[in-house]
Amino acid sequence: QLQLVESGGELVQPGGSLRLSCAASGFNLDDYTIGWFRQVPGKEREGISCTSTKSGMTYYADSVEGRFTISRDNAENRVYLQMNSLKPEDTAVYYCAADPRFPQRYPPRVADFASWGQGTQVTVSS
Repeated sequence: QLQLVESGGELVQPGGSLRLSCAASGFNLDDYTIGWFRQVPGKEREGISCTSTKSGMTYYADSVEGRFTISRDNAENRVYLQMNSLKPEDTAVYYCAADPRFPQRYPPRVADFASWGQGTQVTVSS
């Protein structure tokens, strides 16, 4: 059974860094597109990054380009989101997602991913 579990979210000051982790089980990371999304109350879930080994694609939303980095550790079956220069507007619940397909357009949509983790809260505040 495919499972995704996020961790690493916490309270951090503006300008700080966090690394989110997504532990994957039940599937091979190389066979799936992995995405990171975030959501704030009252707003739609936003696709901010995704990566696919099969296509060689890595995507970042303009809002995080240059500050966030997605990576994977196939030996540990984990995907990471390194977040630097954090801003208060980065405050959200962050989700990882997986799907064997490639997104047909960018930014990726919620409908592009069949499997989701439970989310981890990131709060950027002084």
